[in-house]
Amino acid sequence: MARVELVAVTAFGLEAVVARELKNLGYENTEVQNGKISWTTNEEGICRANLWLRCADRISLKMGEFEARSFEELFQQTKALPWEEWLPVDACFPVTGKSVKSQLHSVPDCQAIVKKAIVERLKDTYGVSWFEETGALYAVQVSILKDTVTLTIDTSGKGLNKRGYRQMAGEAPLKETLAAAMAYLSYWKPDRVFLDPFCGTGTIPIEAAFIGQNRAPGLARAFSAERWTNIAEKHWRKAREEAEDLWQRNEELAIYGSDIDPAALRLAREHTREAGLEGKIFFQRLPVKEVRSRFKYGCIITNPPYGQRLGTAEEAETAYQELGEVLERLEDWSLHMLTSLPKPERFIKKRWDKSRKLYNGRIECHYYQFFGPKPPKDAKNNL
Repeated sequence: MARVELVAVTAFGLEAVVARELKNLGYENTEVQNGKISWTTNEEGICRANLWLRCADRISLKMGEFEARSFEELFQQTKALPWEEWLPVDACFPVTGKSVKSQLHSVPDCQAIVKKAIVERLKDTYGVSWFEETGALYAVQVSILKDTVTLTIDTSGKGLNKRGYRQMAGEAPLKETLAAAMAYLSYWKPDRVFLDPFCGTGTIPIEAAFIGQNRAPGLARAFSAERWTNIAEKHWRKAREEAEDLWQRNEELAIYGSDIDPAALRLAREHTREAGLEGKIFFQRLPVKEVRSRFKYGCIITNPPYGQRLGTAEEAETAYQELGEVLERLEDWSLHMLTSLPKPERFIKKRWDKSRKLYNGRIECHYYQFFGPKPPKDAKNNL
């Protein structure tokens, strides 16, 4: 099989998480940069990465990288790349782009030049002067950073956060990729109780259940590259069969979500059904201050209100005070929360053990982790 270089595009702050995911898939030699992770693999790797990566935004096939400070350099070096190895004669290949701190700063012009260069290359290959573009999608991306041009083809189609279970979203929804990262970074295990007391439409509990069952997040959706003629259908079939075999459907879980918004909870239950997780996640309408649990050594993983997009700052602070009181009652639990609220330890009444800068959309946040005691090796949660 052909060797290809892939790029996993990710939100800032999650690069190391995605690199660890790739290592777990067996890809050791990764190159980590701001917002992306690169590695070399084969056609099967395209399939497996799209199916399995929980925290990446999309997977792109890298066609080439070079320096260009003029439109002529951009045109000639783009044309020199072997586009015919991937784009068939009927390929639909729109071009999008971005440019940061580069002499070629006009993105529309750069997109048009890259498109023209690819067309000229394909004209020479296929001996035609016009391309109908009625076939599969090969979305080309041109990214220019400090005069370095990177050309890629998107293999995913819709962003990888689109798992296929959330058809409707509530207000200020949390992306599935970020929710998965929160669960992943918490080191929560299926033998511990999981609680999200601000669960909204259920995204964090559902992503935790996927992790707990070792379920590939992309199993219920399709990808652009599934229609590509030069990736044999057998590779996708093999990758999906592997994911089905590794899915631990009968894993016993104790995952709970609560919220005060009945409309959000209705969506949470609908999403849980769509995700095939009925009986694995349990939701309850409950104010935070009333949260109790008979279980020990559980994990609270949550995205409380910030007082920015929803509610007021005063309401948010009250919610954090109540969350701090919950943690006092659940003295052997751990708390992991994403917030843009500064110094949340004021309300939790203990110093956070770990903090990581992440972005919820365009909002700069921190993922604060308050670790409780480790459960004894012989501890049982009676799940």
